Amino acid sequence: MVSIEEKQKLLEFSTSISKQALMAIHKAESGHPGGALSAADIIAYLFEKELPLASEQWPSDDRHRFILSKGHACPVLYAAAEKKAWLEKDASLSLRKLDSLVQGHPSVEHTPWVEASTGSLGQGFSVAMGMALGLKYQQSSSRVYVMLGDGELQEGQVWEAAMSAAHYGLDNLCAIIDYNKLQSDDSNENIMGLEPLLDKWQAFNWHVVEINGHDFDQISQAVAQARECKNKPTVIIAHTKKGKGVQFMESSPLWHGSVKLSDQNLQQALADLDS
Repeated sequence: MVSIEEKQKLLEFSTSISKQALMAIHKAESGHPGGALSAADIIAYLFEKELPLASEQWPSDDRHRFILSKGHACPVLYAAAEKKAWLEKDASLSLRKLDSLVQGHPSVEHTPWVEASTGSLGQGFSVAMGMALGLKYQQSSSRVYVMLGDGELQEGQVWEAAMSAAHYGLDNLCAIIDYNKLQSDDSNENIMGLEPLLDKWQAFNWHVVEINGHDFDQISQAVAQARECKNKPTVIIAHTKKGKGVQFMESSPLWHGSVKLSDQNLQQALADLDS
């Protein structure tokens, strides 16, 4: 369980990175706000609780890894990196600018602590599986966390990697699905249905945990289960809300991306997040 004080700290972290992500998207005049906000609580938890030494250890082989396979949600990743001083303050506001450290998708060429260049959906998950396999061969205690979008699960490459991870017993790999039920243009159900999602992952011989992705107690318990599970990888199916915390964005595919936030949009969104 997460203490009241820890929950407050995590909520402040999540709110802060949500606001910073929106300001970056506003300044860039393009981006993906909906999926950034749905992922904010989980990313806040991972950065605060599971990756606290990563920046200090970089590039030590002993660090835990985090890969954002749904690379379009990177504004909230960059905002979290600012909070942990991996980036200078307000570096995220150069989002999508030529030669910026913070490109429109995570880039190992531009941003040293980014573990994998992602954006082509499915590829980040495959990279995470390969990293976990390599670490397993090295008998390393390091873990690999990877976040996928739900629309991303429509890529066949995801299921090839899932099959491989189970075959090799990669208990150092934890996948987290940002299951907000929406993707570009419409709902998952209308574009390509994913259910029964839990049964599919179990059939691939993964340990499956299903949670509310905005409940820090449930996030904490799921990550602990993943850490304790032996001889198989873990997937956390995290039910989330697209555009979490912003009334006019919540549960709307219109705010997936790439969209331009007006000054009024930004002011209203920041006010909602403060309320």
